[in-house]
Amino acid sequence: MSKRSYDSSAHEKRISKYRVNDDDLFEYVLRVAILSHVIQPKVSNHNANTCEVKEKEHHSKFSGAISNSIVSIGDIFKDLRDGSKSVKFPEKLLKVLEQRLQNIAMGKDAAYSDQLTRRTMAVFYGQFMGDPFRRQMKENRSIEELILVFAAQATSVLRKEPTLADDGWKVEVNNQIAQFVRMLRDCLKTLSHVSPELNSRLDMYHAKLAPSQSPNDSGYDSASASRDRGDSISTQPSISQGISDMSFVMIVARLFKIPESSMQSEVDRLRNTCTEKAAVTDLKTCLKNINAGAPFPGRREDFSSDTAWNHWRTQETSILSQLMVAMMSLNPELAKSMPSDNNFIYSASGARPISSSTSRIESPGGAKRHTSIGSRQSFFGATDEGEENNGDEEDSDEEIRVGHNFTFIPPNPKKFYKRLVEYCLVADLEFMFSPEVDDADEVPLSILSPPHVELINECAMRWRINHTYRATCFLDQIKQLYERSDVPMECIPEALQGITKLLQDLEIDKWPIHDSELLASIYGGLYNIFLASLYHAMDALPNLKVSVVQPYLTILEQIRESGLIERFEADISTRLSDLTTRIQDVSVQYYQEKMRSLQASPGVNRALPLLLMTDELEKAAKQLDKRFPDPLVGVVDLVSLVVEAQVPLFISELQNSSKRLYESSMNGPTPDVPIQDIFSLYRRTQALLSMYKAFVPQGQLEFDLGQFFMPYVHQWLIDTDNKTGQWVQAAIAADKFEAENTEGHSASIVDIFDSLRSPISFLQDLEWSDEYQEARFLTSISKTISKAIEQYCRSVEELFMTEMFPRPTDYLQPQKSSAWLEKAKSLATTGEKKVEPFNFRPESCVKLNNVEAARKLLDNLYNQMQVDKVADTIANHGPPVPDKNERPRFLFAVKIVMAEDLIPLDSSPSSLLDTFVTLSDEGGNRLVKTRTIYESLNPRWEETHDISVDKPLWLMCSVRDRALVGQHDVVGRSFICLNPKEFGDFLTHDVWLNLESANHGHQGKVLLRISMEGEKDDVQFYFGRAFRFLKRSEGDMMRIFIDKMSPYIRQSLSRPVLKTLIKAGSLGLDYNRALGNVTALYRSALGSNASEVQIPLPQNEKSRVRPEELTDVEIERAIVPLFDYFDANLHILNTYLSETAKDMVMMRVWKEILVIIEGLLIPPLSKLSSDMKPLSDKEVDIVFKWLKFLRDYFYAEGEGVSLEKLQNQKYRDVVSIRLYYDWHTDTLMEECVRAMQQSLREAVPVKKRVKSVYNQRNLGTIKERKKVKKEEKEVSNGETIMRILRMRPNTQEFIAQQLEMMATVQAEREHAQADKLQRRSQRPRQAEIPEVPPLPSAAS
Repeated sequence: MSKRSYDSSAHEKRISKYRVNDDDLFEYVLRVAILSHVIQPKVSNHNANTCEVKEKEHHSKFSGAISNSIVSIGDIFKDLRDGSKSVKFPEKLLKVLEQRLQNIAMGKDAAYSDQLTRRTMAVFYGQFMGDPFRRQMKENRSIEELILVFAAQATSVLRKEPTLADDGWKVEVNNQIAQFVRMLRDCLKTLSHVSPELNSRLDMYHAKLAPSQSPNDSGYDSASASRDRGDSISTQPSISQGISDMSFVMIVARLFKIPESSMQSEVDRLRNTCTEKAAVTDLKTCLKNINAGAPFPGRREDFSSDTAWNHWRTQETSILSQLMVAMMSLNPELAKSMPSDNNFIYSASGARPISSSTSRIESPGGAKRHTSIGSRQSFFGATDEGEENNGDEEDSDEEIRVGHNFTFIPPNPKKFYKRLVEYCLVADLEFMFSPEVDDADEVPLSILSPPHVELINECAMRWRINHTYRATCFLDQIKQLYERSDVPMECIPEALQGITKLLQDLEIDKWPIHDSELLASIYGGLYNIFLASLYHAMDALPNLKVSVVQPYLTILEQIRESGLIERFEADISTRLSDLTTRIQDVSVQYYQEKMRSLQASPGVNRALPLLLMTDELEKAAKQLDKRFPDPLVGVVDLVSLVVEAQVPLFISELQNSSKRLYESSMNGPTPDVPIQDIFSLYRRTQALLSMYKAFVPQGQLEFDLGQFFMPYVHQWLIDTDNKTGQWVQAAIAADKFEAENTEGHSASIVDIFDSLRSPISFLQDLEWSDEYQEARFLTSISKTISKAIEQYCRSVEELFMTEMFPRPTDYLQPQKSSAWLEKAKSLATTGEKKVEPFNFRPESCVKLNNVEAARKLLDNLYNQMQVDKVADTIANHGPPVPDKNERPRFLFAVKIVMAEDLIPLDSSPSSLLDTFVTLSDEGGNRLVKTRTIYESLNPRWEETHDISVDKPLWLMCSVRDRALVGQHDVVGRSFICLNPKEFGDFLTHDVWLNLESANHGHQGKVLLRISMEGEKDDVQFYFGRAFRFLKRSEGDMMRIFIDKMSPYIRQSLSRPVLKTLIKAGSLGLDYNRALGNVTALYRSALGSNASEVQIPLPQNEKSRVRPEELTDVEIERAIVPLFDYFDANLHILNTYLSETAKDMVMMRVWKEILVIIEGLLIPPLSKLSSDMKPLSDKEVDIVFKWLKFLRDYFYAEGEGVSLEKLQNQKYRDVVSIRLYYDWHTDTLMEECVRAMQQSLREAVPVKKRVKSVYNQRNLGTIKERKKVKKEEKEVSNGETIMRILRMRPNTQEFIAQQLEMMATVQAEREHAQADKLQRRSQRPRQAEIPEVPPLPSAAS
């Protein structure tokens, strides 16, 4: 409390208008002070032995009184043992009791600091912690047994205590048992679901034991307290008559500012009046008034129920009896001189006589004025306790009249008490503000000094002022002082603490009616006072601190929980409504001022003030929610009111700024409002709306967040789509195509997918409010991804083709002087063009790895976007499709398969062509270009390209001959129309186009394999297209690898090499060198293996080896250059290709080997006759040994390709050729007919619907399709037999019939399937497809 100037006139101003005459107050206070001195035993300062002797004499003198005060524990529990049902205590009580006993034993519990109490509790704690005792307690859980065990321990300990003479230990046992029962009651209060009967039993035990333990209103303390002070009681009758020895008289003199001389005169005047006999008479009068129903000290009308009245009467009569017993025990002459029968006094009291001086609450530290607030009890802190009066006998003393005939009790005790408290408070305040008290000194928040507390307590006891009125009166006085700003607010909680303690011991319904109504009135006044304080504290919003309002809230909460202010509910509701309005008004004012301040700042970014405002609003709301998680005073949700007031204002401001924001975000390449700020504003607004919904669940805020920001998202999607091409170009330009990790891919593919992943993450992080709109956004992103993948594939393929087909001026193929190259040259026949082996570059391998890695990365994007979920959202939650007359789009997959019978442009019959194919639209724009196939008149491109159309489109198919210098020559041209009507069955169609040339006429023909499917704006469709681009690029690049290796493989496994090998004797080969070139891996292949597929030999061939026959080493030596070529190039592929790509290349190479071996043995299937001659048995044996050597090479003793993959269906078909190779022609024809009939009886495979984009939308669907394809039925041997028959004479007609039969059956099946599909499709036709345009001119 700060020191202030204190005007002397303030004394009169603080006096209540219902004042009691100060002279009368002084008179009655002085009488109590004199009585306190008269009845107080003198304290001797003799040595310890003398004190002990006199104390024993004192105890023996009033042992009779003590004997009546001991309560038998057995008597208390007798009725329960005799048949009352046991009530079990909660099991958790043992744990709580254990902690409490431990704290007491260790001296941590201030309420049980008495040494004897601690010692007894410690002994009981030792037994309590024993396992047998705890098991017993857990089993029966009897509260009576627990108390009895403690009583036994207390008796054992205290009986041996030397400081407790005679029967003093019995009193202490009673006292400690009562303390233990009360401790049990306190422990039960901390637990839930406690039986009411258990609580009532403990209350009963406590009521019977209580008079012998705690400090009570009689003014006398327990034996323990007296013992701790070490005071011995003297029975000498002489009492000092000087006021200097009268402590209370001196306190009164200082309080009323009476000189000592005058005070001595006043004391002498009242000496004969203020006697012990008069005090006893007052007490007996009070008892008689109670029995007679007189107004003072109380009657039935003063209480709301019989229970409350009986409780007070029992307690009051018990206390009065105790006071009389104590006085008569100390002065037996009083009993002799009193003419009344005092039996009822003793029977009504179970208490022992104790010193009256200890009833007053002492102030530790003596006369020190700067004691701390918590260092002493309040003067109203004790509660009167007593036992029920066992007899209501009439007082036989006729001299004691019923009424207000008292010596020490004033006419209106409560008014006198109130005036005394007020007088003491004013005096202590004057002293606190006097120069004698330093500003640094601590002063008690109760204001009252310890001497005044003791004086007030003494007067309250003698005037029979209830504790309820004492606490209420003090609170009222403090409230009035606070209203006048004479005391700080901290004094209010101190005064309320007294009420709280009192309510814990005595329920409000047991209070006198006048006291409870007075308390309710005071509470109502305090509630209004602090609601007003809270009202004004709201001016600090939103930066309101808890420390500012917490004191108000604590007081308001305490008052509200009391339930005493219900009568003021209407007034309080009005005040709370005002508080709510104030909070919202301040919040609106703060928002408006802050927004004006932000908008006043210079700058063209109109989104910045809104962004900063969202930060302020969210920061303020979170701060208030953290500081005030619970509603103020139970009903005022502070953060909810602030958010409810401010967020709608912000939304209104945002809507008003809509046009300006959009214009500022679209005004040029560098807009005033960056799109990033717009999306930040979206996130912040979304957070505010979520916050509004959380804090104001009943609020109605009409604002469509998604609709407001949708135009910005659409513009961002357009910008992202436009930038994607730049991302791809920049990534490829910066890439050196060097492997960066074990997976073998380079940086460009990672950079591109990082760029593609960024907009997806950005869009998902927006957490768009509308699920359907978000799905549409992601669909647009998927279209952008598909375009980026297509662009990347085309760019990488162009670089790949440049590396694989370098022009002489740009890149010279390095020539290596190696053994296998020399052998290749030596094996080449004179006059035949020699094949130059091609060496692969690491960069080409990295590009293939990039495409393979892109499939995995694209699959990760598929999962990140949750594409299937997005598609379901659009399908199930999208709005109804409007009736629009839009033209549908169709996606054509055009596969350029091969060309046949191309005619060289010059007249030389041996000339070959280096051809590629282009497809151009009606405007001459090139849509497709294939790779170049060199030196072939029957080239196979096997390339597929997608073309999207919305109407019939004419395409010009041109076959060109690549020229190293100058313009490429046109071999021939033809036209085809991609008409959706013709391909509406969604099946694959083989279309042969006859090539024409203006100068040369017919130039051969080209095969196109065309299929169609509907193009959709669908996320799965776009991902399917992206995967298809990657798959085709991967396949095309893989095919180039094989095309580069195939010529040399074909040359090494050719008929000329066979003929040369058979004539090996004339070549003069170095066998030792040949053996050195064959590795141990290949030598191990010479032995047979049970797991191998056995190649059958002719029946007439003998197993022995004739000297003129070729050995396996000689046969293998013929293809050693091929092995060396594989060693050189497959090592490069093995080093730089990823594991997946390497496996695919190896299998493609193996497949190519099988095709070449098959071509060595039999011609292709055709109606025309073949000039190819069958091989001899020796040549066939050599071919199959080559096949075995190559298989073992690729197997590499288990470290290469697995046998399961090597010995696939194609391998088994090639091996089966040996079975039929030597059969007679008629036998072959019969077997062919049988095989064909069996094939026709079974399900003839018909053309399936085109492989849809949807079947390739992720790696999962691609793997599933491969699995289904693998399970398809194997091809019969009929085709193999017909190919063998082509080398036999007079078989052309038979072969033609078989092929025609197969074609007829196939056509019938296809027609039936088409009809079935057409019948099933009953859907209405889409928008009409335009008519086919006329054939464009064949202009070059």
